[in-house]
Amino acid sequence: MERVVRLQDADRSFDVEYWQRQGSTAIFAAAWQMVVDHWRMKGGDESELELQRTVESVRRLGS
Repeated sequence: MERVVRLQDADRSFDVEYWQRQGSTAIFAAAWQMVVDHWRMKGGDESELELQRTVESVRRLGS
């Protein structure tokens, strides 16, 4: 997908349409890749990165 316009006529509409067509999985993957790239530029090791996860279990006690 591409669009050619003069610089003064460029706006964000193409970007918005492009990412809407990609779907949430592709958007998340691109965002995560930016996190990884930034971390590497700061000298970090990619293996140090992870999303915080919380797990809970709720059970009803007998009444």
